Amino acid sequence: MSLNAMPLLSIIAFLPIIGSVILLLLPGERAQKWWSLLITTITFLLSLLLFVYWHNGEAGFQFVERFAWIPQLGIDYHLGVDGISLFLVLLTTFLGPLTILFSWDIEDRLKTYLFLMLLQEGGVIGVFVSLDLVLFYLFWELTLIPMYFLIGVWGGPNRVYAAVKFFIYTMAGSTLMLVAILALRYFYGSFDFVDLLQKGTLPATAQMLFFAAFALAFAIKVPLFPFHTWLPDAHVQAPTAGSVILAGVLLKMGTYGLVRFCLPLFPAATVRMVPLLMILAIIGILYGALVALRQQDLKSLVAYSSIAHLGFVVLGIFALNPEGISGAVLQMFNHGVSTGGLFFLVGMIYHRRHSRMLDDFGGLWAQLPVFGAFFLVIMLSSVGLPGLNGFVGEFNILVGAFQASRIAAVFATVGIILAAWYLLYAFRRVMHGPLDKPENKVLPDLNAREIIILASLVVVILLVGLFPNIFFDKINPSVLNLVHFVKIHAAPALVTPLSTQ
Repeated sequence: MSLNAMPLLSIIAFLPIIGSVILLLLPGERAQKWWSLLITTITFLLSLLLFVYWHNGEAGFQFVERFAWIPQLGIDYHLGVDGISLFLVLLTTFLGPLTILFSWDIEDRLKTYLFLMLLQEGGVIGVFVSLDLVLFYLFWELTLIPMYFLIGVWGGPNRVYAAVKFFIYTMAGSTLMLVAILALRYFYGSFDFVDLLQKGTLPATAQMLFFAAFALAFAIKVPLFPFHTWLPDAHVQAPTAGSVILAGVLLKMGTYGLVRFCLPLFPAATVRMVPLLMILAIIGILYGALVALRQQDLKSLVAYSSIAHLGFVVLGIFALNPEGISGAVLQMFNHGVSTGGLFFLVGMIYHRRHSRMLDDFGGLWAQLPVFGAFFLVIMLSSVGLPGLNGFVGEFNILVGAFQASRIAAVFATVGIILAAWYLLYAFRRVMHGPLDKPENKVLPDLNAREIIILASLVVVILLVGLFPNIFFDKINPSVLNLVHFVKIHAAPALVTPLSTQ
């Protein structure tokens, strides 16, 4: 069977889900750990085939699978990836085995924990490859359940509050999106994303209503200010691997949804809403950075930095130009690697010290030099140091934002300065100064398993930072096609009557 005939996307999406079911039948914790690691590693290796056999220069969807699933309701099983979704799939499969490796010491209800981790990975991959709106919604909701239990069962002291808050916020937005999906089927006779693009455009008023329903669900997931309040609680209370998955890929479901669905399906509404979304993005950038500066809990600081960094992504998306959107797509990937790395580092130091408070550290470089070296590189990648991955995405976003609004670009630049401030401040408090606390003088440095996790992240950080065109060659054609589509359909939508079937 040739690669084109192989249902590669289905295999990648459902292998973790099938693996999670088989896991329930395995006796013994050792077998369960190695099985989970094997499944996530195979999934990652299979996903690399998407990258290797990708046709550069093509803007459309590749590795497409489509057949009628529930024809009575007009629901198809339709999968595909383009340059916008490719690296989100790769990010998800890349973080999968790393989170399993980090969770090697989990003892409390291990089988259930690993089951939820595998189920979560399959659901997120399904979100990024689904081209039928019902299928997309089913995978979207599937991701909610494992994260709810991961936070609520294996989280910190206030885990139940954080899990319920996460569930309520996400479910509220999802319900509005479901209503909008059903309404699109009523007006256009299809749930399929590709079919909807070919049906013509809704009048501007209708577009605004649909845009509001979809964008609210995605804004909550990002989360965009002022819908952000659930995120710090979820991050702080979640187990480390849960925080990595949450920051690395779950939040990207929101920014991905904005690019994938809001922009092309509702172009006139998108153009009208650009000023508001750019303002909210700037508020998120500055608010997240300023609050991060006030945090004494290292994990809370990283959580608020995530709000600021995702504000950059939203700013790039609604610059509505190739530079901004390409930078935003790459920065989704970069954020998952860098912020995921920061959460790994916080988890490693917490495992040793049983504290995340900055006042409890100081001078750790003398005691943990290997940890310090990885902390330095990953922190600088999050700051956006030239030569590392964060710089490439942020630079393109700033170029795009400058073309769209010079004022927005100036405020975003202030956000970058603040990010350097709070991250360098946190690094100094933890790693430099006198090693004067007795508890810190006996901390062991990283073990081989932890080095593998962080070294894998650093390799990707350097790869993107030094060879960004490897990524942009695959992202740009789809982004250029999207920008062109939005521009030519935004103005006619203001006067074109509704096309119904």
